[in-house]
Amino acid sequence: MVNIESLSFKDQQLEKKYHDLKEIIAELDSAAVAFSGGVDSTLLLKVTADILTEGVIAVTSKSETYPQEQQEKAQEIAAEIGVEQVLIYTEELASENFAQNSPDRCYHCKKELFNEVKEVAQKRNITTVLDGSNYDDIDDYRPGLKALKELSIRSPLLEAKLNKKDIRKLSKKLKLPTWDKASFACLSSRFPYGDKITSEKLLRVDAAEKFLRDFAFKQLRVRHHDNDTARIEVLPEDMEIFLTKREEIVAKLKELGYTYITLDLEGYRTGSMNEVLSEEEKLT
Repeated sequence: MVNIESLSFKDQQLEKKYHDLKEIIAELDSAAVAFSGGVDSTLLLKVTADILTEGVIAVTSKSETYPQEQQEKAQEIAAEIGVEQVLIYTEELASENFAQNSPDRCYHCKKELFNEVKEVAQKRNITTVLDGSNYDDIDDYRPGLKALKELSIRSPLLEAKLNKKDIRKLSKKLKLPTWDKASFACLSSRFPYGDKITSEKLLRVDAAEKFLRDFAFKQLRVRHHDNDTARIEVLPEDMEIFLTKREEIVAKLKELGYTYITLDLEGYRTGSMNEVLSEEEKLT
């Protein structure tokens, strides 16, 4: 990894955003970073650790909604950055508000998660909890942002107006292993609103995506519909891979319990399950 002070820029706009990010973090006394090991939270943890040097911890949730391999990678990255990682255990499925999968599911999830992170921070006399939301998130339906605001959680990447493209560029400059990592969201985002989330369904989607990742898709999602249909999203340029491996993919997903295996011709996009929501529903 590269020291954050050694970066040089040709893109003045990105340089300003990066400067703003460092200024925001430098104002803090100490920080607990909610850390998933993804693109956003890894950059945030790296810059926070380098700016504050001490009084920084990474807090990672172990949960049924995140694959074990993602959690293991998060542990490796936190160790590489040199920050203590604290593991917490959240049981989202125990909450009916979450399991019933209403459009505000993410609000209830974030509320529980960040209450836990705040408890860890308070026990260690850490003053601020940080989250890796970025500037692109304000353009999508993100009820979890409401929970962050209610709990006074800071989102420095968003505050510095860093979008996903900016974050990947900075991560590459800093030689972070996540700079080209596929975007990942918790597995609960694979289910249509109103479709109750269960451990069995989460395990099935996780197994399907783990199998498909072996085919080197740059980005993918397995959306679970009606308990018998897998709607697979990959980038348009990767659809040929899917068609080449069609028989193998169909056989495996049928083995996992799906009857119908479909390729979404619109391709991968974040928040595709939100497309059914009206503007009024997104405001509630």
